[in-house]
This record gives sequence, C-alpha cells and structure tokens, in this order.
Amino acid sequence: MQPITDRPIRWGILATGGIATSFAEDLAAVPGAEAFAVASRSLDSARAFADRHGIPQAYGSWQELAADPEVDVVYVATPHSAHHSATRLLLDAGKAVLCEKPFTLNSGQAAEVVSLARKRETFLMEAMWTYLDPTVRRITALIADGAIGEVRNVQAEFGFVGPDEQGHRLWDPAAGGGALLDLGVYPVAFAHLLLGEPDSVQAQARLTERGVDANTAILLGHPTGATALLACSLDAHCGQRASVQGTKGRIELDRDFFHPAGFTLHRDGAAPETFEAAPAVGHGYGLEAAEVVRCLRAGETESPLVPLDSTLAVMRTLDTVRERIGVRYPGE
Repeated sequence: MQPITDRPIRWGILATGGIATSFAEDLAAVPGAEAFAVASRSLDSARAFADRHGIPQAYGSWQELAADPEVDVVYVATPHSAHHSATRLLLDAGKAVLCEKPFTLNSGQAAEVVSLARKRETFLMEAMWTYLDPTVRRITALIADGAIGEVRNVQAEFGFVGPDEQGHRLWDPAAGGGALLDLGVYPVAFAHLLLGEPDSVQAQARLTERGVDANTAILLGHPTGATALLACSLDAHCGQRASVQGTKGRIELDRDFFHPAGFTLHRDGAAPETFEAAPAVGHGYGLEAAEVVRCLRAGETESPLVPLDSTLAVMRTLDTVRERIGVRYPGE
C-alpha cells in the first residue's frame, strides 16, 4: 500500500447498528480521520445514519461502498456471521479493512481473508481494542519487565444474562450465536496476549436447544506449563474480572478487563500498588481507528499491535473450544 500522507483518511462504515453508531461517534474525535460513507442493505437506514453523523455518502448496498473510489478504509460492523463475506468483498475492491471481533465464524474463514489481504498487500486488522488499550499495554510492559516474575496462570471471565427472545441473533446458530464468539473471544484473546497460543484446550458448556453455548468454561495449557482458566456466559452475571498470576506476584483487574479503568499490582514483600487509567475518551473505538490511521500513514499492511497471526491463533483456539463443546454452525 502507498502511504496516505497528504489528506484525511476517508472511512466507510458498513452497517448501521449500535456498534457502528459508537464507532462513528468516536471516529469524529480521531485526528486525520473522516467519516465519508456508510452502507446498509437498506438505503433508508444508511441515509438516516449518515444524517445523524454528518456523513456525505449513503449507500443501499455493500457493493456500492466497496466501489466508491474515494473510500480508503472500511469498518465492518455487521453481525459476525457476515464478516467473512463483507471483508472479502472489500479486499477484492482494494479497500483497507478494520473488521469487528470475532474476526470470522471460524479459523478457515479467517485464514482465507488474511491470505487475500496479504496477497493483495492491502491493510487488514481485527478490531481488538483490548490489545490497543493503554492500561492493558501497561500491564504487558510490567510483565515483560518481570514485575510478577514468570506468568503461571491467567484467569478471565465475561458474561451477562442475554435477551429473552429466542429469535435474537445471540441465540441463533446461523448468526454464529452463543456466548463463545460474542463474549468468550475477549478472555481468550487476553490469555493469548499474555501466554501465546495454547497446545492444550479443554472446555465444557451448557448448550441451548438450538445448539449454541449459553455458558462455557475453558482451560488452556501451554508448553511452558502455564494455564489459563476462562469463562463466558449468556445466562449468568459475571464480574468481568481477570487475574494474572506469576512467580513473584500477581495483577488483579476487578472489572472490565478488556478495557480496564485500572488494576492492582501485588509484588512479593511489597504493599499493593494501584494504577488508575486516564479517563476514557468516547467508547474506546477511537483507539482502533487511530491505529489504522497510523498504519495507513506509514504504508503498513498490518498493525504490529494487533497482528494478523495473533488473530488467526485466537480463531484456532475458538474453533477447538467449539469442537470440545459440540457447537457447529450451519454450513460448517
């Protein structure tokens, strides 16, 4: 890709739901970024979204957005069952892509779009804001500096009580429903960030009548002997807590570990140290947009902070978890 240095980076937004709204609001505060176009399968929806956010172009099809020569990069905010097809369409049209998590339904789809992006030398990144969060990056820096010794165990949980209506996408196998892909991707990605890809995966879940997981527990093992104990749920309120335990101490995140407001460092023989994050700006999506802008300015096709190989590794682990608990999506 040629670096874009002489003008704002022009963004397209694909889909008009709640997460797209949050992204558009955050994008307005990102230096060097311009919300230029939005697309939906409904032109009326796209126009209403464009009017709310001051976006010049509105399209009633994904193809029209992909064909717009003025658009540099597209944020894919569709349900994750459409991530693969949308990202392929955009990469084929030469667009840089920021795709929401989970990246795709399975690792095969993920490998396909990553291969396409690399073949075309086109920028692609998963919207994994946790890897870009300044507080999480501070934690990884402390661990790298030996603050808690060698990491031996990671624990993380993410869950809430899902919607009652059984027709909701969270319960729909065709939409990639269940706790794992919507919520479990966060603790799995967090464990990968700290420990890398596991060589052993165990899991147990409660499945719904439609065959998606409502509650899943995961145990990951690593060649070093380190472990990760993870949980996700759509039928129980979890604390969104995490703990990183090492040979010389531990780090505790009491809430929202995927974009924490702070953490406590416990070192052997020392008083606990509390670290507070700077007040968040917007919803957190601006971190992703700013990293994409930086990459496109530099002519980079991958982010070193959210590398595609890490995305592929997380997808492989999610596939293995689904194999262990017996969840398959239509067409697999």
